[in-house]
Amino acid sequence: MSDHAAMMEAARRAVMAASGVCRQVQGALDQVRSITKDDKSPVTVADFASQAIVALELRDCLGEFTMVAEESSAFLRQDEHRLHLEATLAAVQEIRPGLTADALLEAIDMGTGDTHHAGFWTLDPIDGTKGFLRNQQYAIALAFVEDGTPTVGVMGCPNLPRDMSEPLDVPDPKGCLYMAMRGAGVWEASSSDIDETPIHLTRLDHERGEEISVCASVENAHTDLGVVGKVLVYLGDNNGEAVGEPVRLDSQCKYAVVARGQADAYLRLPTRPGYVERIWDHAAGALIASESGAAVSDIFGHDLDFSHGRGLEKNKGVVSAPPRLHGLLIGAIDALGIGR
Repeated sequence: MSDHAAMMEAARRAVMAASGVCRQVQGALDQVRSITKDDKSPVTVADFASQAIVALELRDCLGEFTMVAEESSAFLRQDEHRLHLEATLAAVQEIRPGLTADALLEAIDMGTGDTHHAGFWTLDPIDGTKGFLRNQQYAIALAFVEDGTPTVGVMGCPNLPRDMSEPLDVPDPKGCLYMAMRGAGVWEASSSDIDETPIHLTRLDHERGEEISVCASVENAHTDLGVVGKVLVYLGDNNGEAVGEPVRLDSQCKYAVVARGQADAYLRLPTRPGYVERIWDHAAGALIASESGAAVSDIFGHDLDFSHGRGLEKNKGVVSAPPRLHGLLIGAIDALGIGR
């Protein structure tokens, strides 16, 4: 087994374990809220529990590693958040019986590494906070970045149905897991069955005359839907493209939906000047989409550059779509002067 294949298997096990913990917390939203007296506490607990589980699983499989993740243990170490710590520990102990609070905090802080390494893991333990709290779509996104490029990516979408005819606002009991290795392709499997054989995915191109379905966040704040609408109108008026209904869901699950052909494009257009995307919000998803055959870039057509610390400092926005449509979208964005 190659190093990357071994890393992908370790990441698969880590993300599946984290998916189980998150599913458990999401299934007890009201109970967690009653314990912590905080309406948003379930996603806080799931965030920390997910990060701890991923770190512990990676250490078991790979030994020493460097990880740059979204969370640190500082919040849980504060006396006023003792109840959050206890709830997080209880969630993790469902998978790691006997784990102590100190070991939990240490595991969370395995994610406080830096990016000044030739290779490091980056993790978003819960991407799609509001989707999680609505009991809808969210993702656990883990990627290995080498020399500024994601080379291994695993993303758990615990509520995403494999059957694309099923509704996206109802949690699926098994969920989906996506795994990608640079230059080797992308695979889909259940996020709850470690023994299932993954299926290789190939993203077909978008043909002229087919309707364009674009991923849209349930939360409008995540992209400028008005500007996305202008882009689509431009494609209709100037390129004769037909536009269908958007596919609405939260989180990096959008990359997976494009990768498997359920939607044709994911556009994350800037919502305010100076905003910089975080690497953990895109590393795994971008690799999964690109390995399916979709093109992934910023709004100017530049490759996403993960070599500038914790942010995509040299990029603005994200466009992911099959190659023909990707070119049309970049052209429309340029013609409309978006982001300039």
